[in-house]
Amino acid sequence: MASRLRPCLLVHYHEISLKAGHRPMFLRHLRQNLERATADLQPVRVVQFPGRLMLDLEGNPNPETIKERVTRVCGVANLALAQRVPSSVDAIKSAVGRMVEGRQFESFRITARRAFKTYPLTSVEINRELGTFVLERVRTRVDLTNPALTIHVEVLPNETFIYFDQEPGPGGLPVGSSGTVVSLLSGGIDSPVAAWRMMKRGCRVEFVHFHSVPYLPPTSQQKARALVERLTQWQFFSRLYLVPFGEIQREVVLSVPPPARVVVYRRLMVRIAEALARQTGAPALVTGESLGQVASQTLPNLARINEAATLPILRPLIGMDKQEITAQAQALGTFEISIEPDQDCCTLFVPKHPATRMAPDEIQILEERLDLSALVRAGVEGAVLEAFEFPKGAGPFPVHRARATEEEPLSP
Repeated sequence: MASRLRPCLLVHYHEISLKAGHRPMFLRHLRQNLERATADLQPVRVVQFPGRLMLDLEGNPNPETIKERVTRVCGVANLALAQRVPSSVDAIKSAVGRMVEGRQFESFRITARRAFKTYPLTSVEINRELGTFVLERVRTRVDLTNPALTIHVEVLPNETFIYFDQEPGPGGLPVGSSGTVVSLLSGGIDSPVAAWRMMKRGCRVEFVHFHSVPYLPPTSQQKARALVERLTQWQFFSRLYLVPFGEIQREVVLSVPPPARVVVYRRLMVRIAEALARQTGAPALVTGESLGQVASQTLPNLARINEAATLPILRPLIGMDKQEITAQAQALGTFEISIEPDQDCCTLFVPKHPATRMAPDEIQILEERLDLSALVRAGVEGAVLEAFEFPKGAGPFPVHRARATEEEPLSP
């Protein structure tokens, strides 16, 4: 009697397997994120096997939707819709026979792997046994180099997984395994890509967007929301701080000469984002800066911006050029949102010829004309917080909140 085929989604990880003593923590995050990714669908049971995770799809009406969701779970190296059968040779042959029945393929190969070495057949012997079995039933040929169909067989002690098509995942580390960061999000192409790259390194990302309403229309806020909605598909729950920056810019314009304003703006943004990060308990900031791309991103000016921060500023795009960043934005689906016309705070009170080499003493003299603590406090107190969730039912992450107290004032 033929064994019943039981559908599942097989998930492999790579970098996590290198983490030795910390592997259980990474796997716990990966498993939780797989459950979050499918939270609004029929409940999916996630089972851990050596070197892989399995999502049980038996009786589930949404296998393709689940597969599509899992392609956005960081930490997944590759995935495949598979069938589960007992690990006997007869059961494996029967399953392969039913899976190739009615299919036409010019060539094929068997790729078998044993997860335990006491199985009666070696991987090479399994390949030969199953290859002969397929040739007896299908008019085809073996091609080990460029086959039209690859039949993957993964033999575990009690179960064997069989599948044809394997898709790449994003790789990296599971979101949440590396802590929380706060990302400065403009409406442009770069900052969403920078945020995503930190998600891929296991960070939960919270977003800060600076806008100039009422001096400018609210279009940049709408773009920021759309970008966060898109990026939330990768981390399931996001928070966005909308910070009013127009009045702060106006104060800078009254006291700072035009060439220096961009760097002063950026230093104030960093201070405000850092104060919000302290409320969140995030130990680092993230920006989409790329070396030399604009005037504020020269080495001297980046150094001046760093000097305003007491938290690390992570710049995952620092060595990428615009074409590389654009290609990544297109792959993420953020590019189309980013290029929509809008007016953000970067277009307000910005000089035509900003300075590219601000000196430390120069910036210090200029900022002495400003009440930095008051400006930072105005930005923090005026921030509006919005939450985003995907899919429905994913729920927020359990984030530790460490709020500033009166004894710990906002640093200028």
